[in-house]
Amino acid sequence: MGSTGAQGFAELVDEGVVSIESALEWHLRSNHYPPLSRAFIGVAKQAIELGNAEFWEYEIDLPEGITTADNRSFITAAEAVETFHLDAFLQESEY
Repeated sequence: MGSTGAQGFAELVDEGVVSIESALEWHLRSNHYPPLSRAFIGVAKQAIELGNAEFWEYEIDLPEGITTADNRSFITAAEAVETFHLDAFLQESEY
């Protein structure tokens, strides 16, 4: 399903049919292999909010005990959008 599924869920969120949290849980668990933990829902939601405000370099704390490959405990909003494939959830997807 990939990006088509994410776009469909993003539209359902915009229409108020599905909550952003439910859509992100589906996306993170179904469109990634291995499925990503529910712990990343907050990171993804914050990245979407920051991306929509164009605060791409804002640092988002990762869930406790999780670090990046270079041992950081945060990622930027831009990194989160790219890593979690969140572009379908941005208001105007010019990322």
